[in-house]
Amino acid sequence: MLPKVVVGYLLLLTLGARGSIGQYLDAWFGIKLIFTTAGATVAAAVVSFPLTVNAIRLSLEAVDQGLETAARTLGASRLDVFLSITLPLMLPGILSGALMAIASALGEFGATITFVSNVEGQTRTIPLAIYSATHMPDGDAMAARLVVVSVVLALASLLLASLVDRRIRAMMGR
Repeated sequence: MLPKVVVGYLLLLTLGARGSIGQYLDAWFGIKLIFTTAGATVAAAVVSFPLTVNAIRLSLEAVDQGLETAARTLGASRLDVFLSITLPLMLPGILSGALMAIASALGEFGATITFVSNVEGQTRTIPLAIYSATHMPDGDAMAARLVVVSVVLALASLLLASLVDRRIRAMMGR
């Protein structure tokens, strides 16, 4: 995996105001990603995307093809097989990938600061706010509060993941 700052720099070259794609997004659609909340979202999504794809790929590979083949021989269409067998069996991996993406996005620092900077009220995420607070005189209290918020969000995510996992297992009869 590339260092996150490298990803941010590549986003800057590609989607920045003079980037190979960014200049056209601005000229044709009026979309500016640099120094914007939308740009911070793009940076977080790009960084977390490989985690999501990997979790989904592994869950797809774990699906028993014999079940899919049996359903097809019984007359189910490809779409029916996907919706009734493949997708439900992949659901834990999809949810796991989504939670990994959210966790990665919440903690993203390198690509965000490189691509959209650290503009208060615009692109400042929790990690960037902690970084800023630790570089301010008397910023320790703010940094501590933000760390508590981060820990609470992480614990809430774990709890939610556990509840969703139990629910899916119950639906699947496990």
